[in-house]
Amino acid sequence: MTPEPNFTVKELMASFISHQVRDGERVAVGAGLHVPRAGILLAHLLRCPNVRLYVVMTFTSLLKEPRMEPFYTVYDNRPTKWAEGYVLHDDFQEDPRLVSDTFVVGALQIDKFGNSNLIGVGKDYKHLQFRGPGAVGTLSMAHYVDRYYLFVQSHDKRIFVDKCDFISTVGWGEGGADGRSKLGIPGNGPVYCVTPLCVFDFDETSKRMRLKSLHPGVTVEQVIENTGFEVIVPANVPTTAAPTDDELETLRGRIDVEGMLRR
Repeated sequence: MTPEPNFTVKELMASFISHQVRDGERVAVGAGLHVPRAGILLAHLLRCPNVRLYVVMTFTSLLKEPRMEPFYTVYDNRPTKWAEGYVLHDDFQEDPRLVSDTFVVGALQIDKFGNSNLIGVGKDYKHLQFRGPGAVGTLSMAHYVDRYYLFVQSHDKRIFVDKCDFISTVGWGEGGADGRSKLGIPGNGPVYCVTPLCVFDFDETSKRMRLKSLHPGVTVEQVIENTGFEVIVPANVPTTAAPTDDELETLRGRIDVEGMLRR
């Protein structure tokens, strides 16, 4: 009998995201997506001491901070106590690369080529079934940074659709390795899509979404059943690496002080 894991799916996803951060780069720490934020802070505290964190229009290092005070919106002034430098709003609008080399994008819908929708669900934009927050800067950030990742907090056919109702952040367009260049879009497309069931990457030639790893206890059949398009499934699909004891201790003791990743 397989023992129950000593971590939650959110902690697993945060651990995976943490391993995408590279030391020495600038990384934006978002206020709304708790799992990616935890992953970025985890990387900084354990493996990437020279990361320059962009937090609510400021740059900072949090290596000496014993416990992260939570913040919830970009208007929350609590993180300013950590500030080592401020970013002028006009400079940020001029060139998002000034604040981040990588980025994580959330979504209401994601299609098979990694195009994502934060605008709303419904065919008529004047009468949406569900209204999202809008692009909220993801369009610019994802197109100018070195690389970006997709993240969702649930995995079902409402989110993973054959075609997005609207596109707020272009992934690989209509597909193909030249899908972005044909649209005149700079930079690289999404690298991975992290979900509560699995991690997807993108086929090198078609840029269709492909199963990279399954989270512990999840089957290929579960992923297929909950995805609204045909997923490329390799012959061998590994299990997503579990968070280490050090990662769990750091997450629970210093980063996720409210226990949001354990709910």
